[in-house]
Amino acid sequence: MRNYNNNRRRFIKKLGASAAGLAGVPAIAAQQSPHAFQILKKKNRIAANERINIATIGVGGMGFGDTHAALSCGEGAELIATCDCYDDRLIHSKEVFGQSVKTTRDYKEVLDNKDIDAVIIATPDHWHKTIAIEALRKGKAVYCEKPIVQHIPEGHELIKAYNESNLPFQVGSQFVSSLTYEKAKELYQAGEIGKFNFAEAYFDRHSAIGAWQYSIPPNLEREAIAWEQFLGDAPDRPFDAKRFFRWRNYQDYGTGIPGDLFVHLFSMLHFITGSHGPERVMATGGLRYWDDERDVADVMLGMFDYAETQNHPAFNFSLRVNFADGSGGRSGIRMVGSEGEMELDWDAVTVRRRKLPKAPGMSIGSFSEATQKEFKEWYQKEYANLRPEMHEPKEMTYRVPEAYGYDGMRQDHFDNLFQAMRKGEKATVEDPVFGLRAAGPALAANISHYEKKMVHWDPENMDIKAT
Repeated sequence: MRNYNNNRRRFIKKLGASAAGLAGVPAIAAQQSPHAFQILKKKNRIAANERINIATIGVGGMGFGDTHAALSCGEGAELIATCDCYDDRLIHSKEVFGQSVKTTRDYKEVLDNKDIDAVIIATPDHWHKTIAIEALRKGKAVYCEKPIVQHIPEGHELIKAYNESNLPFQVGSQFVSSLTYEKAKELYQAGEIGKFNFAEAYFDRHSAIGAWQYSIPPNLEREAIAWEQFLGDAPDRPFDAKRFFRWRNYQDYGTGIPGDLFVHLFSMLHFITGSHGPERVMATGGLRYWDDERDVADVMLGMFDYAETQNHPAFNFSLRVNFADGSGGRSGIRMVGSEGEMELDWDAVTVRRRKLPKAPGMSIGSFSEATQKEFKEWYQKEYANLRPEMHEPKEMTYRVPEAYGYDGMRQDHFDNLFQAMRKGEKATVEDPVFGLRAAGPALAANISHYEKKMVHWDPENMDIKAT
């Protein structure tokens, strides 16, 4: 028996003899209700003992959000510089973070600044690998937005540079630092859903912004954008404001739905289960609504086969993203086992348990009366000595504190990086190896979709198998 089933524990042990441990729920209510609640405890961050100077390369929406989260980790983080190819974003970074912040269009100026200890890389995907490797070689710790790279081979180049450095590196899929997913991992390892066999996740949207139709300034001047710098090693094209501001819509610069959203869901699942990835990748989709010159799908579905390992049994995983979900757009992830399921949201995890009875029941209606009588006699003897079992809560919800909010996990993700820096350690919760194990299957899903074929993935070597 694999060790994924060795630590089986019961809900009743967690709850104790009463519901005294449940925050904010009267004991009598918890005893009588089939649905109990527990508030997760907020992490205690280690106080800063030295200042960390940071810079942000790419101050669009994600860059500003990441910077706010980094500076909200308590005392000790200070923004020194920002870099972007659009002048107006540099102006805004001074408006928000102070006039003392240095600004530049050239990321190399940031990396050459010896006062900077760590960089946040929130550029379009096609710049991730290049800037991250140069940052490591310049002695900077790195926080790089997901996906870690645009193409699978780039991931191995980045891992090599990381291994040659002595610096911490955090991939920006912040869910793996969330209280919610830490609790889900604990529950999974405790065997609370029995033998795991299936997971499904979806991330549907119903808005123009959610479908990457980002705003374009109405009186944009060509000189305000460093177009050639933005292109980098992407195909040479004439200036196009739509491509600059809505770069996620184009294969030249982004990674489509899999690189933007599937990768989050892989990160969550791999963090909880300890998985290194699937063996088979199958994806399909198409452009169903947002016909706006983009060359990536707005609907994607994926199916992924995971083999048995020391960390988990064999299971199947399905993913879906729909950018024109007329129901309003919803998201969720569900992990199913032989004795229950876990349903996860960003702020809560709910466990529902439905154990199979030890007595299987009878399906003898088509047997002769004599055979039915004989079967019933046997059945009653076979299962007569089964002991009654204690009733357990059919549902249990663990929820983050109200003050934690969505930004809490982003702050925790940066705090994990900053603690590693202050302790002189390299390990983080989401290093480049973890990052490629999440990004690799997502990028393989793109290959499956565009080339209309099944992709065989090697989760240990993090590469496509030759077939």
